[in-house]
Amino acid sequence: QVQLVESGGGLVQPGGSLRLSCTASGSFFTMGWYRQAPEKQRELVARITSSGITDYAASVKGRFTISRDNAKNTVYLQMNSLKPEDTAVYYCNARPYTYNPNYWGQGTQVTVSS
Repeated sequence: QVQLVESGGGLVQPGGSLRLSCTASGSFFTMGWYRQAPEKQRELVARITSSGITDYAASVKGRFTISRDNAKNTVYLQMNSLKPEDTAVYYCNARPYTYNPNYWGQGTQVTVSS
């Protein structure tokens, strides 16, 4: 019954920007974004609690900003100064205070290329 709907992916040149959005069908303690490139493991990009505590991967710190609107059950990822190594499928993630279960969006493609 839980659904996470993502939007905002696409093709952008190096140095450009994109904003990803994800809306959940319920409220969750932690929401965030993971990414997976071909032949690589899925990795954490950023996450945020309902109170605004954030965590970022070292590779995106200072370039990406995560935020959320609790009233809308929506999390955002503003991506600036994009690099080719940011190319991946980005997945929205949500989980309750009890940590499990763990819910995932369908994934949205982000491609950074000139």
